[in-house]
Formats: sequence, C-alpha cells, structure tokens
Amino acid sequence: MSSNENGQIQQENQSLIYNVLAIGFVGGAAASFAGIIAHYVNFMGFSPKFILTSWSNMTWIDHWLGTVMTILLFGILSVGIAFIYYGLFKRMKSIFSGIFLGVVCWALLVFVLKPMFADLPTISKMSANTIITSVCIFILYGLFVGYSISYDHQEYIRQQKNAEKRKES
Repeated sequence: MSSNENGQIQQENQSLIYNVLAIGFVGGAAASFAGIIAHYVNFMGFSPKFILTSWSNMTWIDHWLGTVMTILLFGILSVGIAFIYYGLFKRMKSIFSGIFLGVVCWALLVFVLKPMFADLPTISKMSANTIITSVCIFILYGLFVGYSISYDHQEYIRQQKNAEKRKES
C-alpha cells in the first residue's frame, strides 16, 4: 500500500469521524429544540431546560440564553451517544436500530439518570401527553442519528468497493 493510499484512507476515516460528530450534535440540538417547542405548546409537562435547572437556579436559565445553552448542551451530549452508536451499530441497515436507540435513551433518562435531575418529573408524575411526546421526540432523535450514521457507513463501504473495482480494471 502506497503512502498516497494510506493518506486517502486516513482522510476518509477523518471524514467519517466528522460526520458522526456533526450528526450527533445536530440530532441532539434538534431534539432539544423540539422538546422546547413541545413544552412551549404544552405537549410536555417539563422543559429540556431541566438539564440546567436541576443543578443551578440562576436567572439567565429562564431566558433565551438558557434555551441556547440547553440546545448546545444536548448537542454536545448527543455527540457521545452518536459515537457509541457508531461503534456498536453502524452496520445495521434497519430503521429499527435507530428506534431502539431512541427508546433506550428515553428509558435511560427517565429511569436511570433521573436521580441526577431534580427538575425532571418521575414517570408516575408525567401525564400521558408528556410520556408520548417525549418518547416520540426520542424516537425521532434515534432515527435521525441511527439512520444517518448507518447510511454514512454504508456509503463509505460502497465507495471503497468502487475504488477497488477501478484498481482491478
């Protein structure tokens, strides 16, 4: 393998990493924005701002800066989830792996991580609208992250096979 081919492979791997990073950030930011909108129109009883209000009672959290920081924070946290998905499920071709990701993330938040967030209500205190809306937002998030990462990985494999065919001919 020549140094030119090594450089190209390294560049393609970096491209995949940047794509996972971007997919994770956009997915998390979009999902938290959807959650803020859902809370604003009273579809959810809690706001995604619980991630800030649980640990701080500063007044700026209730204003536009708190909304922006919430969206950014969920985007950053989602990058980690995207890399975990990339490492474990990137070869999955079904949309059900993305749905599974969303449901698992919702269950982790509500059942496992709940003690970390005092302003996140327990599931027994959530209304049916809140549960259904939040699960749907998480499913959409999982679909976006899962399907985008799997598609990107499949596209990478397809390009590699095409490059090998060109070398052979």
